[in-house]
Amino acid sequence: MKFVRHALTAAALICAVLPLSAQAAYPDKPIRLIVPFPPGGGTDALAREVASRIGADTGWSFVVENHPGAGGNIGVNVAAQAAPDGYTIVLGQTSNLAINPTLYAHLPYDPEKNLTPIGLVAQAPLVLVTGAKSSFRTLADVVKAAKAKPGSLTVATSGIGTVAHLSTVEFQKDARIQVTHVPYKGAEQGLTDVIGGRVDMYMSSVPTLIGPIRSGIVRALAVTSLKRSDDLPDVPSFAQSGYPGFEGITWFGLLGPAHLPAAVVKTLNDALVKALKSPEIEKQFKSQGAQVDISSPQGFAALIHKDRIRWGELVKESGAHID
Repeated sequence: MKFVRHALTAAALICAVLPLSAQAAYPDKPIRLIVPFPPGGGTDALAREVASRIGADTGWSFVVENHPGAGGNIGVNVAAQAAPDGYTIVLGQTSNLAINPTLYAHLPYDPEKNLTPIGLVAQAPLVLVTGAKSSFRTLADVVKAAKAKPGSLTVATSGIGTVAHLSTVEFQKDARIQVTHVPYKGAEQGLTDVIGGRVDMYMSSVPTLIGPIRSGIVRALAVTSLKRSDDLPDVPSFAQSGYPGFEGITWFGLLGPAHLPAAVVKTLNDALVKALKSPEIEKQFKSQGAQVDISSPQGFAALIHKDRIRWGELVKESGAHID
């Protein structure tokens, strides 16, 4: 009995010090990748590109599941409530990780307590556009008209409390102007109305608007990155147009549930970083107006915390809230 007891103790100690790969081949079954928005959108496209590239590199299998609704909160909560075993992850973004905690009165998760950051995936600036027939050709034209008739100009976004909405709040404060916000439930109707001249301007992400800009049906006035976007080299930034330091970026990153084992996080981050360094991913992201963004799990966690404070303050200033 003493021999058996010593043997079992030794076996337990060996298992404790063996790496995860030696104890069990992770992953040994498909990984669920939750997309908290509908199929066909920008977030969905990024998620599927990343899953495909990681799968090609590693042989892992992914099942992409779309769980849209409530500004991404439903899908993120699915991941937050999952078992912390590495088999459910989510592609979160600025809105549902850094803005919604202040915007929503009752958020079912806390992004800093109920999720484990794995790594950033991409970032994309916003762009302010007007219809091709509009008389506005520069940001200065907009500011001049807004100061002449405060509140008369309209700017559309894809919803209250989005990065686009809060960026327009910050711009109004910096430019000392007042415009009327017109929130839509998605990108399509806002784009239709700015093309038709029913709203004066539309603010959305470069991936959403790069096609219409390139086709000439809308005119880009300024991007919200500090420098010009590589995808729109002829379009100045807000910072270059007289508003130094102005920046509004949408970022995307992978997360798992809270208490995800460190070995699992490292395995996933290593695979993600390798995938993001591939020329194919860079090319695909660029075609969609996004840029690869690589980080450590710790770097991603720091970004969530920093932007949660920054965007939260703008949510309060704007008076936006969702019960």
